[in-house]
Amino acid sequence: MAVQHRSTAGPSQVVVIGAGWGGWGAAKALCQAGVRVTLVDGLADPTGSTPLTTASGKPFEAGTRGFWRDYPNINALTDELGLSNVFTDFTSSAFWSPQGLEATAPVFGDGLQLPSPLGQAFATISNFKRLPVADRLSIAGLLVAMLDLNRSPAVYARYDALDALSLFRQLQISERMIDEFLRPILLVGLFKPPEELSAAVTMELLYYYALAHQDSFDVRWIRSRSIGEQLLAPLSQRLGREHQLQVLGGTLAARLNVSPENGAIESVQTRSLATGETGLIDDVDAVVLAVGARGLGSLMAASPQCAALAPELLRAGELGAIDVVSVRLWLDRTVAVADPANVFSRFEALRGAGGTFFMLDQLQGETLQELWGNQPVQGSVIASDFYNASAIAELSDQAIVDCLMQELLPLAQPAFREAQVVDQEVRRYPGSVSLFSPGSFQQRPPLETSMATVVCAGDWVRMGEREHGAKGLCQERAYVCGLEAANSLLRRGVVRGTGSGEHRVIPIRPDEPQVVLGRALNKLVMDPLEAVGLRWPWLAGSG
Repeated sequence: MAVQHRSTAGPSQVVVIGAGWGGWGAAKALCQAGVRVTLVDGLADPTGSTPLTTASGKPFEAGTRGFWRDYPNINALTDELGLSNVFTDFTSSAFWSPQGLEATAPVFGDGLQLPSPLGQAFATISNFKRLPVADRLSIAGLLVAMLDLNRSPAVYARYDALDALSLFRQLQISERMIDEFLRPILLVGLFKPPEELSAAVTMELLYYYALAHQDSFDVRWIRSRSIGEQLLAPLSQRLGREHQLQVLGGTLAARLNVSPENGAIESVQTRSLATGETGLIDDVDAVVLAVGARGLGSLMAASPQCAALAPELLRAGELGAIDVVSVRLWLDRTVAVADPANVFSRFEALRGAGGTFFMLDQLQGETLQELWGNQPVQGSVIASDFYNASAIAELSDQAIVDCLMQELLPLAQPAFREAQVVDQEVRRYPGSVSLFSPGSFQQRPPLETSMATVVCAGDWVRMGEREHGAKGLCQERAYVCGLEAANSLLRRGVVRGTGSGEHRVIPIRPDEPQVVLGRALNKLVMDPLEAVGLRWPWLAGSG
């Protein structure tokens, strides 16, 4: 067994488990505070310096992820690293059903600016192609519930206990509005249909992206290569060069060992995925758990002492998770699509999944050769992701590709029928995304656990008093939670460093004044009514 030690003198040592945005946020904040950090992840190279490739040498990235307008901390990171020309311009998105184009999400920042939600409602006049006006207006009741959501922790808990579909129906939102707009939005935003989602988390997502500001839904993408290469590689290189960050790729955290004297984490046992060899990171002062439910459940099962001291981690590891299938297709010809980012909805071929496709040759048109590796450029390159994809994942690779090329893509652009696939890659990621099921809020892991030496990071973590405005399955939220997890260890004196202390966390811009006023008026009316036993009718039967 390989054992890594640190000197007992000097700065503390922290092990960060998981190299997503939460893990990198924690590693950055701790390193810059002068703490010694070891980052552990199962990816062969979690630093992004070695890109993921297919067997033929072409680049591959799972889950095409956008960068929304209200990502101030990730934007600050790119500025800090001196990165320019990383993102595309903000782009429109299209929603497709078996009937054709259903709606287009415009770039609101480029158009007429009206108070939210008037600006969004005005945009539906030209951008909703099939949904009648009466159905669009039926969503009005949801705006009231969204303003009511965070009136108090007790009110939030009542909404969390509801599933989103039940709330929609109690608010008398039309079935067409639910099926043709809300359902597909949620399948690609929270990756489950509304009947399986917490109403509270659903409304948090909609509030963040669609109510707080008119242009919050504006989104842009990585201009070339991958997120790992463009953002994480320069970050990891700086942290390694300036702060001696240690990264153990291809490695799993196998067990957390607890000191019998003080109940604190004292070491982390690791296991190499390539060789099966075990190792030990000794003299550990704290651990950041930046993993999902599946990883947390496995780690707690192997760490009974830790699970006994922090039973909330054991409970969080029992939460459900969502399967994802990611596909990349290289075609023999270029197919032009009006919008580079697209959503599929209500297709039987989706088997209950939410589907997206992105025209990478349009988003990354300035660097086409990089999409083809060392082979000649031939045509379009498509990234497609399926969420809630348990049924899709059971199909063969070829059946999934055929589904895209023969049933889904031709609805958006008939020219796909004539195109041939010259290379393809299909990868499955079981249980890789957090599930925000009804009633799950209190079961999600907290930022600070019952063990002072263990903190959690990620977009599914409850941040308590450090809560941030970014919501949902969100890169910004995960990154901020990592910063806050590190700040917690520093602020409470759990770890010591030689640097400048806590990392700055930038709040998102204030909500528009009329939204703030709406929340205040709702509270002014509802708090006295609730004191005498009266509630909004959709909460009347809740606990």
